[in-house]
Amino acid sequence: MNKDYTNIYNNLILLSRNKDLYTGFTKNDTFSDRLYILLLHFAFFIENTKKNENKKKTQLVYDYFFKQLELNLREIGYGDTKINKCMKLYINNFYNILNQIINWEKLNINEKESIISKILYLNKKNADLTDYFDRYSNYIKKTSLTFFSKGVKNHKF
Repeated sequence: MNKDYTNIYNNLILLSRNKDLYTGFTKNDTFSDRLYILLLHFAFFIENTKKNENKKKTQLVYDYFFKQLELNLREIGYGDTKINKCMKLYINNFYNILNQIINWEKLNINEKESIISKILYLNKKNADLTDYFDRYSNYIKKTSLTFFSKGVKNHKF
């Protein structure tokens, strides 16, 4: 089962490494930018899979995701104190994102653009990013958790 969760985590990492996502809102591809994009992907993933999958499985995916994120911070060289502080911040940011996207499909385009702008600290609205996350949300709704757990995929949506 651990391999399944690793594949899910790696699929989300792969999605967040899409260079096209960064060209629209930043000149620098920083760790912080990648993290927010990763948290956005994960929030949409959790929001949509919890409706279609076993809640216990979704919780296990959540736990594994943040454990892997913590391990990655350790690999970067962060100490215990810094990791605890960062993980608290990241989890709070994740829940903030999750709260904002709960009714994503019911929002109009301006509301969606506003949410993406706030999450990524953009000065202006970005229709391309909003469109991307719209398509991603629809893709997640149609795709089972099992699909993400069977290996790293080339996602097209």
